Amino acid sequence: MTKTYLDILIEKKAISVKNLRLLQKRSEAEKMPLDALLIEAGVAENAIIEAKSATSGFPIRQLMPGEIETIPDQAFKAIPEESAAHYQMAPLGQKNGYMEIGMVNPDDIAAHEALKFISAQTDMPIRIYIIAPSAFADILKRYGSLTGEVGKALGEFKKEYESLSETVRIEREQPAVIIEDAPITKMFAVILRHAVEGRASDVHIEPTRENVRVRFRVDGALHTSLLLPPQVHSAIVTRIKVLTSLKIDETRIPQDGRFHAEIVGRAIDFRVSTFPTALGEKVAVRILDPTTGVTSLDDLGIEGDNLDKIRAAIRRPYGMILITGPTGSGKSTTLYALLNILNDEKVNIVSLEDPVEYYISGISQSHVRAEIGYTFATGLRHILRQDPDIIMVGEIRDKETAALAVHAALTGHLVLSTLHTNNAVGVIPRLIDMGVDPFLIPATLILAVAQRLVRRLCPDSRGEVPLDGAMKETLMSDIRTMPDAVQKNLMAALPPAIYEPQVSASCPKGTRGRIGLFEMLAMTPELEKIIITAPSEANIIAEAKRQAMLSLRHDGILKVLHGKIGFEDLLETT
Repeated sequence: MTKTYLDILIEKKAISVKNLRLLQKRSEAEKMPLDALLIEAGVAENAIIEAKSATSGFPIRQLMPGEIETIPDQAFKAIPEESAAHYQMAPLGQKNGYMEIGMVNPDDIAAHEALKFISAQTDMPIRIYIIAPSAFADILKRYGSLTGEVGKALGEFKKEYESLSETVRIEREQPAVIIEDAPITKMFAVILRHAVEGRASDVHIEPTRENVRVRFRVDGALHTSLLLPPQVHSAIVTRIKVLTSLKIDETRIPQDGRFHAEIVGRAIDFRVSTFPTALGEKVAVRILDPTTGVTSLDDLGIEGDNLDKIRAAIRRPYGMILITGPTGSGKSTTLYALLNILNDEKVNIVSLEDPVEYYISGISQSHVRAEIGYTFATGLRHILRQDPDIIMVGEIRDKETAALAVHAALTGHLVLSTLHTNNAVGVIPRLIDMGVDPFLIPATLILAVAQRLVRRLCPDSRGEVPLDGAMKETLMSDIRTMPDAVQKNLMAALPPAIYEPQVSASCPKGTRGRIGLFEMLAMTPELEKIIITAPSEANIIAEAKRQAMLSLRHDGILKVLHGKIGFEDLLETT
């Protein structure tokens, strides 16, 4: 006769035969798990799983506090929530080509058959571990996060219900509050709340042939967070259009809007863009949290010579500082950091923004509205009548705005703005392309700054990697292109190892937040001459080298060697 884990518990006198029989009868009568009753009767949870390991031959997996949070979201797709609850098994992640599964009842034959099916579906072999019932309950809660809450709303999609489980007040531009007790309302509210709590910068709602994909952008990378049935797509898009006062019946052209929401006690702004696709409208929602505060230059990652250059530039009484880079590279955040330094009651600072992302006390911040003719160009004309000392223009988008910004810089104002170019060198050709006369640029442009964002290593979970082989060769080749003084210092103190992301309980992805890479081109007499005589990109690059300008890649190399970012992330970004 095969020995069971209950026999071992009796042998070790963890429980008597008489008490075990009573618990078994109660388990059958009340439909309660026997393990839960054993623990209630005083049997240690560890004794139960050790007995199960001894009889089944499967190893024990002790899950430490916080370790469950490190299980990748992707792993939960392998076992549906209903199956996990029914068979009392859950994914633990992947390692060395195996899918690791935690089981509460390793003797459950039906559960093993289900695992064979899952292994065939995923084309991955499975390793089984025994986990404690309490750990399984905690893992099951991971299912009950975004997917679980939205699943409940889906179940109520065609039914009425009385109140939202989470208080999420959605507002239009006017103060009127809209609270709708419909499942789609709840569903979208839950998506927004999880996006805000998960530090997402954007939410993408995308129709596909099979489903509606909801993705969150966290630290610059998009992750699929939810898959919804296709029939809810039009209802969610309609809900978003109602909030943003967009045309509900217009699906052929892109539309832009915005709304406000109070989520978990925080006032959040959302900027919405709809885009028609062959399968329906795609919606991108930008999350703007004015309560997060303004970042300092140090926190942004501006250091060394770059810090000296930008501090010198903002001390100038007039001129133009332009921040450049693609969408989502942190340009606005850098502008806010500069405004925060310049903010003083002795100066009048006025900004034009689309939209206002952070509120700074003491600065007059204005929200442009192109739909009513209040554009950057229109606002800039009126700002000059407000007796400003410092002007911030969210973006120079056209010839008219460029001309007005240059005029403001020429007439005694310090102008801060952004452009869309690939690097700092491209700022000058871009201004000329926008119709600015070359002879006006040296008199106005003080500093051109290009930037990118890279995932920042979590100090608690970065792992050392020896600096050797192909990695060292790549780094050394980049170092040799740096300015001589920087190159000499690095060669003299090259570290034996660098750091890469490492998964931990505090940082499930090994990174937390992002840090900037910067390159800065300052106006010099030599650059003035180039702009007036021969403003080609090759000549400007030669002047940048003469200035000992650190490129985005160079700045990234320094941050890799200082343990702030990972080498793989740098390669991906630059």
